[in-house]
Amino acid sequence: MRGFLLRLLITALGLWVADQLLPGIAFASTGALIVSALVLGFVNALIRPVIFILTLPLTILTLGLFILIVNGISLALVAWLVPGFHVAGLWSATWGAIIVSLTSWVASHFVGGSGRIERLKRVEVTGRRIDG
Repeated sequence: MRGFLLRLLITALGLWVADQLLPGIAFASTGALIVSALVLGFVNALIRPVIFILTLPLTILTLGLFILIVNGISLALVAWLVPGFHVAGLWSATWGAIIVSLTSWVASHFVGGSGRIERLKRVEVTGRRIDG
């Protein structure tokens, strides 16, 4: 449960960053932001794989770049479902999805599989020589 909540907050952070950086994305309230993060998780888990399979020929034709548009479609779908979340168009949704993905990727490096925050630490090995 803790891992789920932490990943929800990471997604909400990504949506907030997209809101701050892009003029085409807006939230009416913090509650709309949290609900949007929750709905985005469900859309990415349930609907995005179906969209991906349906657009697979186009994705192959564009060497994978169409996945960015699929992510934008998912974000636009969330904006359509959640009142208080507005996306101006497909390009705003696509750039927003890129920002959410990058923010989530960076933040997820500090979270383990169980939802615990992990610290990166330096490991030193003594007694071994590399130069032979």
